[in-house]
Amino acid sequence: MNAQTLAHRAYAQNARSTQTPRGTEYELIARVTHRIKAAAEAGPRSYPKLVEALSDNQRLWTALAVDVADSDNALPAELRARIFYLAEFVQHQTSQVLTKKARVRPLLEINAAILKGLSGRSIQK
Repeated sequence: MNAQTLAHRAYAQNARSTQTPRGTEYELIARVTHRIKAAAEAGPRSYPKLVEALSDNQRLWTALAVDVADSDNALPAELRARIFYLAEFVQHQTSQVLTKKARVRPLLEINAAILKGLSGRSIQK
């Protein structure tokens, strides 16, 4: 391992420790979305990786649902309800994808929309 690699790792660890909750959410969703997309594009031989990525996405959305269901959550009630609905949809759609009754694209689109929202960019239709 060279000095540049060591410096990058040290800096990355410090950057993560000072990251905002919003930034952490963005990073987690971006990572799992990338994994889902890569596994889906790699074809049938990558099915085990797709299953793993989809499972991680479900856990992420379950955590989001639990967070917005908490009465102490500071988000507006309407936004909390929408996120909770999306979490339910993600669970259902994932089941459909795993049984090969649906495509993964809607899951990627939902995650992409959430990423745009977290980044502050407007979502254009």
